[in-house]
Amino acid sequence: MPERRPIASRNSKLAARVAKALAERGISPNLISQFSMVFAALAGMAFWLSGTTSGFLYVACLVGAAIGCQFRLLCNLFDGMVAVEGGRGAPDGPFWNEAPDRGADALILVGLGLGTGHPGLGWAAAASAIGTAYVRELGSAQGLDADFRGPMAKPQRMAVATGAAILAIFVPEILGWSVLHLALWIIVLGSVVTMLRRSRGMITSLKSASKGDE
Repeated sequence: MPERRPIASRNSKLAARVAKALAERGISPNLISQFSMVFAALAGMAFWLSGTTSGFLYVACLVGAAIGCQFRLLCNLFDGMVAVEGGRGAPDGPFWNEAPDRGADALILVGLGLGTGHPGLGWAAAASAIGTAYVRELGSAQGLDADFRGPMAKPQRMAVATGAAILAIFVPEILGWSVLHLALWIIVLGSVVTMLRRSRGMITSLKSASKGDE
Protein backbone atom coordinates (compact mmCIF):
# COMPACT_ATOMS: atom_id res chain seq x y z
CA MET A 1 0.00 0.00 0.00
CA PRO A 2 1.34 3.48 -0.83
CA GLU A 3 2.85 5.46 1.99
CA ARG A 4 0.58 8.06 3.55
CA ARG A 5 1.34 11.70 4.12
CA PRO A 6 1.82 12.35 7.86
CA ILE A 7 -1.22 14.39 8.95
CA ALA A 8 -1.75 15.19 12.62
CA SER A 9 -5.52 15.67 12.21
CA ARG A 10 -5.82 12.04 11.07
CA ASN A 11 -5.37 11.02 14.70
CA SER A 12 -8.12 13.26 16.06
CA LYS A 13 -11.30 11.71 17.45
CA LEU A 14 -13.48 13.98 15.32
CA ALA A 15 -11.77 12.88 12.10
CA ALA A 16 -12.12 9.25 13.15
CA ARG A 17 -15.84 9.69 13.80
CA VAL A 18 -16.44 11.41 10.47
CA ALA A 19 -14.48 8.75 8.57
CA LYS A 20 -16.40 6.00 10.34
CA ALA A 21 -19.72 7.65 9.50
CA LEU A 22 -18.74 7.96 5.83
CA ALA A 23 -17.68 4.32 5.68
CA GLU A 24 -20.85 3.12 7.40
CA ARG A 25 -22.97 4.99 4.85
CA GLY A 26 -21.23 3.20 2.02
CA ILE A 27 -19.46 6.25 0.65
CA SER A 28 -16.42 5.04 -1.26
CA PRO A 29 -12.99 6.64 -0.85
CA ASN A 30 -12.81 7.01 -4.63
CA LEU A 31 -15.95 9.15 -4.61
CA ILE A 32 -14.47 11.31 -1.87
CA SER A 33 -11.31 11.73 -3.95
CA GLN A 34 -13.39 12.76 -6.94
CA PHE A 35 -15.25 15.32 -4.88
CA SER A 36 -11.93 16.96 -4.01
CA MET A 37 -11.84 18.14 -7.64
CA VAL A 38 -15.36 19.53 -7.32
CA PHE A 39 -14.36 21.66 -4.34
CA ALA A 40 -11.13 22.66 -6.10
CA ALA A 41 -13.12 23.77 -9.14
CA LEU A 42 -15.39 25.86 -6.92
CA ALA A 43 -12.36 27.41 -5.23
CA GLY A 44 -10.68 28.16 -8.55
CA MET A 45 -13.86 29.71 -9.95
CA ALA A 46 -14.27 31.81 -6.81
CA PHE A 47 -10.68 33.08 -7.09
CA TRP A 48 -11.26 33.91 -10.75
CA LEU A 49 -14.51 35.77 -10.08
CA SER A 50 -12.90 37.72 -7.23
CA GLY A 51 -10.90 39.58 -9.85
CA THR A 52 -14.04 40.87 -11.54
CA THR A 53 -16.13 41.79 -8.50
CA SER A 54 -16.07 44.26 -5.63
CA GLY A 55 -17.76 44.89 -2.32
CA PHE A 56 -19.88 42.08 -0.92
CA LEU A 57 -19.41 39.85 -3.96
CA TYR A 58 -15.63 40.20 -3.71
CA VAL A 59 -15.72 39.13 -0.07
CA ALA A 60 -18.12 36.27 -0.86
CA CYS A 61 -15.81 34.99 -3.60
CA LEU A 62 -12.76 35.00 -1.35
CA VAL A 63 -14.63 33.29 1.49
CA GLY A 64 -15.88 30.71 -1.01
CA ALA A 65 -12.35 30.18 -2.33
CA ALA A 66 -10.99 29.64 1.18
CA ILE A 67 -13.77 27.17 1.99
CA GLY A 68 -13.22 25.33 -1.29
CA CYS A 69 -9.50 24.94 -0.58
CA GLN A 70 -10.16 23.57 2.90
CA PHE A 71 -12.86 21.16 1.76
CA ARG A 72 -10.46 19.93 -0.90
CA LEU A 73 -8.03 19.09 1.91
CA LEU A 74 -10.77 17.43 3.97
CA CYS A 75 -11.55 15.18 1.01
CA ASN A 76 -7.85 14.32 0.81
CA LEU A 77 -7.93 13.43 4.50
CA PHE A 78 -11.08 11.34 4.54
CA ASP A 79 -10.52 9.38 1.33
CA GLY A 80 -7.47 7.75 2.89
CA MET A 81 -9.12 7.23 6.27
CA VAL A 82 -12.21 5.60 4.75
CA ALA A 83 -9.97 3.40 2.57
CA VAL A 84 -7.56 2.33 5.31
CA GLU A 85 -9.23 2.68 8.69
CA GLY A 86 -12.67 2.04 7.19
CA GLY A 87 -11.48 -0.96 5.21
CA ARG A 88 -13.10 0.23 1.98
CA GLY A 89 -10.02 0.42 -0.23
CA ALA A 90 -10.43 -0.57 -3.87
CA PRO A 91 -7.98 -1.93 -6.48
CA ASP A 92 -8.10 1.36 -8.37
CA GLY A 93 -7.72 3.39 -5.18
CA PRO A 94 -4.09 4.40 -5.85
CA PHE A 95 -5.16 6.10 -9.09
CA TRP A 96 -7.99 8.07 -7.46
CA ASN A 97 -5.77 8.92 -4.53
CA GLU A 98 -3.27 10.71 -6.77
CA ALA A 99 -4.81 11.81 -10.07
CA PRO A 100 -7.53 14.11 -8.66
CA ASP A 101 -4.91 15.92 -6.56
CA ARG A 102 -3.07 17.02 -9.66
CA GLY A 103 -6.24 18.32 -11.25
CA ALA A 104 -7.26 20.02 -8.01
CA ASP A 105 -3.95 21.88 -7.79
CA ALA A 106 -4.33 23.13 -11.37
CA LEU A 107 -7.95 24.21 -10.89
CA ILE A 108 -7.20 26.25 -7.78
CA LEU A 109 -3.92 27.81 -8.86
CA VAL A 110 -4.94 28.63 -12.41
CA GLY A 111 -8.11 30.19 -11.03
CA LEU A 112 -6.00 32.22 -8.63
CA GLY A 113 -3.84 33.39 -11.52
CA LEU A 114 -6.86 34.41 -13.58
CA GLY A 115 -8.31 36.31 -10.63
CA THR A 116 -5.13 38.32 -10.16
CA GLY A 117 -4.77 39.06 -13.86
CA HIS A 118 -1.62 36.91 -14.09
CA PRO A 119 -2.76 33.69 -15.79
CA GLY A 120 0.79 32.77 -16.75
CA LEU A 121 1.87 32.86 -13.12
CA GLY A 122 -1.15 30.74 -12.23
CA TRP A 123 -0.11 28.11 -14.75
CA ALA A 124 3.46 28.29 -13.45
CA ALA A 125 2.18 27.66 -9.92
CA ALA A 126 0.11 24.72 -11.16
CA ALA A 127 3.04 23.24 -13.08
CA SER A 128 5.44 23.60 -10.16
CA ALA A 129 2.90 22.11 -7.76
CA ILE A 130 2.43 19.11 -10.04
CA GLY A 131 6.21 18.90 -10.32
CA THR A 132 6.61 18.40 -6.59
CA ALA A 133 4.29 15.38 -6.77
CA TYR A 134 6.09 14.07 -9.84
CA VAL A 135 9.44 14.05 -8.06
CA ARG A 136 7.89 12.28 -5.05
CA GLU A 137 6.28 9.62 -7.23
CA LEU A 138 9.48 9.22 -9.27
CA GLY A 139 11.35 8.44 -6.07
CA SER A 140 8.67 5.98 -4.96
CA ALA A 141 8.90 4.25 -8.35
CA GLN A 142 12.59 3.64 -7.59
CA GLY A 143 11.68 1.94 -4.34
CA LEU A 144 12.46 4.91 -2.10
CA ASP A 145 10.33 6.14 0.77
CA ALA A 146 7.78 8.73 -0.32
CA ASP A 147 9.25 12.19 0.22
CA PHE A 148 6.59 14.55 1.55
CA ARG A 149 8.97 17.30 2.64
CA GLY A 150 8.24 20.96 1.87
CA PRO A 151 8.50 23.84 2.19
CA MET A 152 5.60 23.91 -0.28
CA ALA A 153 3.92 20.52 -0.23
CA LYS A 154 0.16 20.23 -0.77
CA PRO A 155 -0.89 21.26 2.77
CA GLN A 156 1.37 24.30 2.64
CA ARG A 157 0.09 25.33 -0.80
CA MET A 158 -3.48 25.20 0.41
CA ALA A 159 -2.54 27.05 3.60
CA VAL A 160 -1.01 29.87 1.55
CA ALA A 161 -3.99 30.03 -0.82
CA THR A 162 -6.50 29.95 2.04
CA GLY A 163 -4.59 32.46 4.15
CA ALA A 164 -4.20 34.83 1.21
CA ALA A 165 -7.93 34.64 0.44
CA ILE A 166 -8.84 35.59 4.01
CA LEU A 167 -6.14 38.25 4.32
CA ALA A 168 -7.14 39.84 1.01
CA ILE A 169 -10.59 40.55 2.42
CA PHE A 170 -9.08 42.92 4.97
CA VAL A 171 -5.78 43.89 3.31
CA PRO A 172 -6.04 43.59 -0.49
CA GLU A 173 -2.54 44.97 -1.06
CA ILE A 174 0.82 44.99 0.70
CA LEU A 175 3.39 47.56 -0.46
CA GLY A 176 1.47 47.98 -3.69
CA TRP A 177 1.33 44.24 -4.36
CA SER A 178 -1.92 42.29 -4.46
CA VAL A 179 -1.98 39.78 -1.61
CA LEU A 180 -3.22 37.10 -3.99
CA HIS A 181 -0.46 37.92 -6.48
CA LEU A 182 2.12 37.60 -3.70
CA ALA A 183 0.61 34.27 -2.68
CA LEU A 184 1.13 32.93 -6.20
CA TRP A 185 4.78 33.93 -6.15
CA ILE A 186 5.23 32.29 -2.75
CA ILE A 187 3.69 29.07 -4.07
CA VAL A 188 5.80 29.08 -7.25
CA LEU A 189 9.11 29.78 -5.50
CA GLY A 190 8.31 27.45 -2.59
CA SER A 191 7.35 24.66 -4.98
CA VAL A 192 10.58 25.07 -6.93
CA VAL A 193 12.56 24.79 -3.69
CA THR A 194 10.51 21.74 -2.77
CA MET A 195 11.28 20.06 -6.09
CA LEU A 196 14.97 20.78 -5.67
CA ARG A 197 15.02 19.42 -2.11
CA ARG A 198 13.16 16.27 -3.09
CA SER A 199 15.33 15.79 -6.17
CA ARG A 200 18.51 16.15 -4.15
CA GLY A 201 17.19 13.72 -1.55
CA MET A 202 16.27 11.19 -4.23
CA ILE A 203 19.64 11.43 -5.97
CA THR A 204 21.47 11.03 -2.64
CA SER A 205 19.37 8.01 -1.70
CA LEU A 206 19.87 6.35 -5.08
CA LYS A 207 23.63 6.84 -4.89
CA SER A 208 23.72 5.46 -1.35
CA ALA A 209 21.72 2.42 -2.38
CA SER A 210 24.05 1.85 -5.32
CA LYS A 211 27.12 1.94 -3.06
CA GLY A 212 25.47 -0.48 -0.68
CA ASP A 213 24.99 -2.98 -3.49
CA GLU A 214 28.66 -2.93 -4.49
